[in-house]
Amino acid sequence: MKKINNKFKHGKKIHNFCTKIFLINRSLTGPGVRQTLKELKNICKNLKLKSYPSNLKVFDWKIPLEWQIKDAFIISPNGKKLCEFKKNNLHVVGYSSPIKRVLSLNALKKKLHSIKELPNAIPYITTYYKRDWGFCITENEKKKLKSGKYKVVIDTKFIKGSLNFGEIILKGKSKKEIFLSTNICHPSLANNELSGPATLIFLAKWLSSRKNKYTYRIVFLPETIGSIAYLFHKKEELKLNVIAGFNVVCVGDDRTYSYVPSRNGNSLSDKVALAVLKSKNLNYIKYKWSDRGSDERQYCSPNIDLPIASLCRSKYGEYKEYHNSLDDLKKVVTPKGLDESFKLLKDTIIKIEKSVYPKAVYPCEPMLSKRNLYATKFNQKLTIIQKNIREFLSYADGTNSIDDFTDLLQLKKKEILYIIDILNKNKLIKLNPFYGKN
Repeated sequence: MKKINNKFKHGKKIHNFCTKIFLINRSLTGPGVRQTLKELKNICKNLKLKSYPSNLKVFDWKIPLEWQIKDAFIISPNGKKLCEFKKNNLHVVGYSSPIKRVLSLNALKKKLHSIKELPNAIPYITTYYKRDWGFCITENEKKKLKSGKYKVVIDTKFIKGSLNFGEIILKGKSKKEIFLSTNICHPSLANNELSGPATLIFLAKWLSSRKNKYTYRIVFLPETIGSIAYLFHKKEELKLNVIAGFNVVCVGDDRTYSYVPSRNGNSLSDKVALAVLKSKNLNYIKYKWSDRGSDERQYCSPNIDLPIASLCRSKYGEYKEYHNSLDDLKKVVTPKGLDESFKLLKDTIIKIEKSVYPKAVYPCEPMLSKRNLYATKFNQKLTIIQKNIREFLSYADGTNSIDDFTDLLQLKKKEILYIIDILNKNKLIKLNPFYGKN
């Protein structure tokens, strides 16, 4: 019997799914977003398709009109079609206004976007919140343009429609939630866009198949306006229940790992992410909060302040293929990269699920001396174990796991377990299965 090759089996499934939906024209709103959500739902039936109406005011923003595009192209003086939307949807500036006009080459060049440093790349450009139009072209193609009259056609319209998104809520033993979020608004970009929702929907499918300690809230949103609109409606509920979470973007390449902290920098999300990266001996770049750039900006912002961090491969904005046509499913996003990211996120969740959080039983310090755990005479020198017990209790507030204690007390895991055993026998701590001070 032929042996089945299971190497990168999850990564291959995710990569195949990415290939299937890669060419869908996604934007903030419109048919492409709805089509993408339907494809995601085919993977995990628990996905609920939801929407908010155009023009709805959400905090300091307003949900834009729905953008729909039929076609776009340029006809050169010799009759050749250029920048054809139907050949590559990156050729049109996202949210371009409709236009049908004849322009000189000099006038046209003002509306052409290219990348000099990457002459074979088509850039990804948008004009979401200011009515404008434009085309994107490779620098090499741009250099070939000859003087003359160019006909430009962009067949688009703006309608009062909706901003669509997807939501999965998987109830666990606790109402406390782990929040996972990703974006569904970029067309034809493999790592910065498609790797996130594709990986997360398969992770959601795995989570749906098991009994979980915590409740999982998983959302698929257009970037920025999607998360802002969701927070506008769910702010109080999220602030009450979310104890950890991750923004899942740029997880498809097989280069180095990246970690972007929450604004707090010391949340459960931060602790677990770093613990898993270290335990797996992975090379990673630890970024600062000031390096943020995705929806963690909204989730961790003042007056929201959710404990959301980001685990990536090559971080958004830090690789040459970012926001251009070189971000593909061949050289950038690979089954290996997707498989490794899937496993990393899975291991992170498992660690959250399995962790326990020692909590001191008594308010104030307990009387350790009557339990022979502290000096009985004034000025008597404490033993090392007595010092460690006292230090342990000072941090035992229900938010620190065993791994956290190894870092806090600079002790080995077996030494922490020994302290826990002593305190447990003396009924001075509870081993809470759930994270939290209460």
